[in-house]
Amino acid sequence: MAGLASLIILARINSAQGDLGEDLTLPAIAAILIGGTSLFGGSGTVSGTLVGALIVTVFRIGLSLAGVNPYWQNFAIGSLILIAVALDQWIRKVAS
Repeated sequence: MAGLASLIILARINSAQGDLGEDLTLPAIAAILIGGTSLFGGSGTVSGTLVGALIVTVFRIGLSLAGVNPYWQNFAIGSLILIAVALDQWIRKVAS
Protein backbone atom coordinates (compact mmCIF):
# COMPACT_ATOMS: atom_id res chain seq x y z
CA MET A 1 0.00 0.00 0.00
CA ALA A 2 2.90 2.36 0.73
CA GLY A 3 4.33 1.70 -2.73
CA LEU A 4 0.96 2.37 -4.35
CA ALA A 5 0.56 5.58 -2.36
CA SER A 6 4.04 6.72 -3.39
CA LEU A 7 3.20 6.14 -7.06
CA ILE A 8 0.00 8.17 -6.73
CA ILE A 9 1.82 11.05 -5.03
CA LEU A 10 4.61 10.86 -7.61
CA ALA A 11 2.07 11.15 -10.41
CA ARG A 12 0.31 14.02 -8.66
CA ILE A 13 3.27 16.27 -7.81
CA ASN A 14 5.56 15.09 -10.63
CA SER A 15 8.64 14.82 -8.42
CA ALA A 16 10.02 12.36 -5.91
CA GLN A 17 11.26 13.16 -2.42
CA GLY A 18 12.43 10.60 0.10
CA ASP A 19 11.01 12.36 3.15
CA LEU A 20 7.67 13.49 1.72
CA GLY A 21 5.41 11.80 4.28
CA GLU A 22 7.72 12.09 7.28
CA ASP A 23 5.54 14.67 9.03
CA LEU A 24 2.52 12.36 8.85
CA THR A 25 3.87 9.67 11.21
CA LEU A 26 2.92 11.44 14.45
CA PRO A 27 -0.75 11.96 13.49
CA ALA A 28 -0.93 8.36 12.20
CA ILE A 29 0.37 6.96 15.49
CA ALA A 30 -1.97 9.25 17.42
CA ALA A 31 -4.97 8.11 15.37
CA ILE A 32 -4.18 4.47 16.04
CA LEU A 33 -3.71 4.95 19.78
CA ILE A 34 -6.73 7.22 20.22
CA GLY A 35 -8.76 4.71 18.22
CA GLY A 36 -8.21 2.11 20.92
CA THR A 37 -5.24 0.04 19.77
CA SER A 38 -2.91 -0.64 22.66
CA LEU A 39 0.73 0.35 22.37
CA PHE A 40 1.68 -2.70 24.40
CA GLY A 41 0.02 -5.37 22.28
CA GLY A 42 -3.50 -6.49 21.80
CA SER A 43 -5.90 -5.77 19.03
CA GLY A 44 -7.61 -2.81 17.51
CA THR A 45 -10.33 -2.25 14.99
CA VAL A 46 -10.43 -0.41 11.70
CA SER A 47 -13.48 1.54 12.83
CA GLY A 48 -11.68 2.61 16.01
CA THR A 49 -8.72 3.79 13.97
CA LEU A 50 -11.03 5.77 11.69
CA VAL A 51 -12.63 7.43 14.71
CA GLY A 52 -9.16 8.19 16.07
CA ALA A 53 -8.13 9.70 12.72
CA LEU A 54 -11.26 11.84 12.75
CA ILE A 55 -10.51 13.07 16.27
CA VAL A 56 -6.89 13.89 15.42
CA THR A 57 -7.92 15.67 12.21
CA VAL A 58 -10.59 17.76 13.91
CA PHE A 59 -8.14 18.58 16.71
CA ARG A 60 -5.43 19.64 14.25
CA ILE A 61 -7.85 21.72 12.15
CA GLY A 62 -9.13 23.41 15.31
CA LEU A 63 -5.60 24.29 16.34
CA SER A 64 -4.88 25.66 12.86
CA LEU A 65 -8.03 27.79 12.91
CA ALA A 66 -7.02 29.09 16.32
CA GLY A 67 -3.70 30.22 14.83
CA VAL A 68 -1.49 27.86 16.85
CA ASN A 69 2.07 27.46 15.57
CA PRO A 70 2.57 24.09 13.77
CA TYR A 71 5.38 23.17 16.18
CA TRP A 72 2.98 23.55 19.11
CA GLN A 73 0.39 21.54 17.18
CA ASN A 74 2.83 18.62 17.15
CA PHE A 75 3.32 19.12 20.89
CA ALA A 76 -0.45 18.95 21.39
CA ILE A 77 -0.72 15.79 19.28
CA GLY A 78 2.11 14.26 21.34
CA SER A 79 0.20 15.17 24.48
CA LEU A 80 -2.85 13.37 23.09
CA ILE A 81 -0.66 10.29 22.57
CA LEU A 82 0.56 10.43 26.17
CA ILE A 83 -3.01 10.78 27.44
CA ALA A 84 -4.15 7.82 25.30
CA VAL A 85 -1.31 5.60 26.56
CA ALA A 86 -1.91 6.61 30.19
CA LEU A 87 -5.63 5.91 29.81
CA ASP A 88 -4.88 2.52 28.25
CA GLN A 89 -2.57 1.62 31.12
CA TRP A 90 -5.16 2.73 33.68
CA ILE A 91 -7.86 0.63 31.98
CA ARG A 92 -5.53 -2.40 31.91
CA LYS A 93 -4.76 -1.97 35.61
CA VAL A 94 -8.44 -1.68 36.57
CA ALA A 95 -9.42 -4.65 34.39
CA SER A 96 -6.90 -7.01 35.98
